[in-house]
Amino acid sequence: MVSRKDSNAQRIKRHKRVRAKISGTAECPRLSVYRSTNNIIAQIIDDAEGKTLVAASTLEASFEGHGGNKEAARKVGKIIAERAKDKGITKVVFDRGGYLYHGRVSELAEGAREGGLEF
Repeated sequence: MVSRKDSNAQRIKRHKRVRAKISGTAECPRLSVYRSTNNIIAQIIDDAEGKTLVAASTLEASFEGHGGNKEAARKVGKIIAERAKDKGITKVVFDRGGYLYHGRVSELAEGAREGGLEF
């Protein structure tokens, strides 16, 4: 019998490895990404305080359209950048969450850059 590796367990391992190297501060918080099959979620987190400063998601009632594509990811990136600017956040550290920097994750990052976030 062929056993298949648990891809989410491998992603969590990668995420832990990345998180050992980066963390968010009050001056430069962490932009964290979570990607599911149908949605994408982004949070800006201050790890020193352990608080989420800003969040955006395709699960919000105000979001229109399908949340599981590149177009939606770019919109979420722009939304989170806009909300971060309102809170006075301009510079962040990007945390890809153990996912490859490709597809929806890279589109979210590009949308955040277009919105004015620096990383």
